[in-house]
Amino acid sequence: MNIKLIAIGKTDNKSLQTLIDDYTKRLSFYIKFELEIIPDIKNVKNLSESQQKEKEGELILSKLSATDQLILLDENGQTFSSVGFSEELQKKMNSGVKTLVFVIGGPYGFSETVYKKAQGKVSLSLMTFSHQMVRLFFIEQLYRGFTILRNEPYHHQ
Repeated sequence: MNIKLIAIGKTDNKSLQTLIDDYTKRLSFYIKFELEIIPDIKNVKNLSESQQKEKEGELILSKLSATDQLILLDENGQTFSSVGFSEELQKKMNSGVKTLVFVIGGPYGFSETVYKKAQGKVSLSLMTFSHQMVRLFFIEQLYRGFTILRNEPYHHQ
């Protein structure tokens, strides 16, 4: 299985980017992982919230292939413990999913079109985090999930 994380906008905090790169490298020992950044929409001041979501949605959907399974990182999604998330990853691998795509939306969330295309939603927390921090937290949880599946000593119960 391949895992892809799609995010809107680049990470401009060098410290966060260094940590994202570190966990991306660690994750590569377990699975083929790709972080794809969609550039910020230009001239957002001239767009309504819904227009911005629609434009971002079109860009997100253009990055998917027909067989990809789409999971949105969404505040209203299902919450997991780290062990529960690792078990969910194992189920996806066992079911033969070829590419699992997670998406971090823009500042206003996702368009209705993206919600309709998604096969699931995951929430990392009831708290709100910056979109840049969510990348780090999510990639670290992916890494943690694979160390749990391999019974490696990274995660402590």
